[in-house]
Amino acid sequence: MSTPLYVTLADSQMRVWRSGSGPDLLVLPGLIEAASVRADRLAQALPGWTVTAFDLPGTGGSVTCWAEDIAGLAGLIADAAGRLGLTGCPLLAFDLAAPLARALPAAGWRPDGLLLADAAAAAGWSGRDLRPAPLTPRADGTHLAVLWAHLRDAHILEPSDPSHPAATGAPLPGPADLDAMLRTAAVAPDRYAALWSFCLDALRGEPGEDGEVRADGLEGITRRLAPMAAGRRDAAPPPPARPFADPLRVWHDYADTPHGRIHLRRAGRGRPLLAFQSAPGSSAPLLPLLHGLAPGREIIAPDYLGNGESDKPERTVDIGALADDMLALADALGLDEFDLWGTHTGALVALDLTVRHPERVGRAVLEAPVLIAADFSADILDHYFPPIAADRWGLHLLQAWNMRRDMFLFWPWYRQERAAARAIGVPDAAVLHDWTMGLLASGGHYDRSYRAAFRYDTRAALVRLTRPALICAGPADMLVEGLAEARTLAPAGTTVIPTPATVWYPGQGAQAVRDTIGCYAAFLDGALGAANPHPVS
Repeated sequence: MSTPLYVTLADSQMRVWRSGSGPDLLVLPGLIEAASVRADRLAQALPGWTVTAFDLPGTGGSVTCWAEDIAGLAGLIADAAGRLGLTGCPLLAFDLAAPLARALPAAGWRPDGLLLADAAAAAGWSGRDLRPAPLTPRADGTHLAVLWAHLRDAHILEPSDPSHPAATGAPLPGPADLDAMLRTAAVAPDRYAALWSFCLDALRGEPGEDGEVRADGLEGITRRLAPMAAGRRDAAPPPPARPFADPLRVWHDYADTPHGRIHLRRAGRGRPLLAFQSAPGSSAPLLPLLHGLAPGREIIAPDYLGNGESDKPERTVDIGALADDMLALADALGLDEFDLWGTHTGALVALDLTVRHPERVGRAVLEAPVLIAADFSADILDHYFPPIAADRWGLHLLQAWNMRRDMFLFWPWYRQERAAARAIGVPDAAVLHDWTMGLLASGGHYDRSYRAAFRYDTRAALVRLTRPALICAGPADMLVEGLAEARTLAPAGTTVIPTPATVWYPGQGAQAVRDTIGCYAAFLDGALGAANPHPVS
């Protein structure tokens, strides 16, 4: 399996996927197959190469890299290649990435040989002016079905004749590979559509460059690359990702632990605070927290193993396992002591880590820990977690969209009746799109950390707290009623209060969010709760 990593540019980051061993081969994966899939497939077919495949600017983990023309986009790729130490290596570019590859020398990065794959397909799309239909997020989620159809048809249909299937070419992708590309393209669907148009327009009438070679299929690529391998040095290890010069800017990173590779969002400098997400998506909704708390401390928000962009090991998951993962993460980052912040599932992970390893934890903010009746937990475990699996027609996309949407309409989401209506309101389509993409990134593993929260004995753990803790919840939180029971269970020295907002929920008032983050900061700084261990307001 390919390994993802980030390279930090001046004001953005680019994600790359590395696989294999041997001399360097840089790959621009094209616009219909994910870089992760390309890297894996090429590494299997080319055992003598270290394959480095880029998420193209505006897509996947390179979404923050953007320019408004081919030259600017190529400049970003050239910058990243230079920072990764990829000098004097061959370049393999697929389908519509050819114009980007041809623009790299003018941007300051010159390959030692350019190989174009699937050029005939790109020419066919250009000839009939194939472009994605509008991909701006829609309230009904159907833009995801449009994108899926565009990607699937690009693989299946004759490039110059969309009324017939192509009888030759690479094997057709399965649902999992199509899903990987959809998630790459859909991080910012409007940017993906613009990238497609930039490349398509540049391809028209563009003359070939001296020294470029064309090949189709893995056999053709292997044959063309074989003579280029002789005499080349093996690839050097990639440099680690680094933060931006502005310490308050959020940057992405990975950390290797004995349990798997964990994706991180990071910001700030100072005393470390590990921030744990709610299930089932990624830590992306915690960005308001990172922005609000970063001044004066370092915030590290991981995606759980099995969720978001972290590895997805096959294993049994409970809150104890997730807490062990987070302790392993702290060890990998060299953190001897740290504070904790967690919400919902994350509150239980923080709680479990605190009660089992109090010597490592300074203070812990536990937002809306799960405190519901046993029969309600059983009902949730029976009905809340239908399987989500990539489907050949993309049917899973609307399933995920409507699950996420209904989570804002009803509590629990599957109880679609008037009495279960929530007052929080459905966010706009762009926000709901981001939340849905987090769920899709977790794939078939999405329910494991989620189920763990409803199986955990929160009550038994709360009474074991020995470190200073703040238990809180905002008024819109469906678990806010648990504060009353938390006051009866929490030991002396624990602060239990309502907060003005749930900062990671969309649609919360700006002042309420600021005030809530102020509560977190005051507690973490030791200025809240010392005089009154159980204040009620």
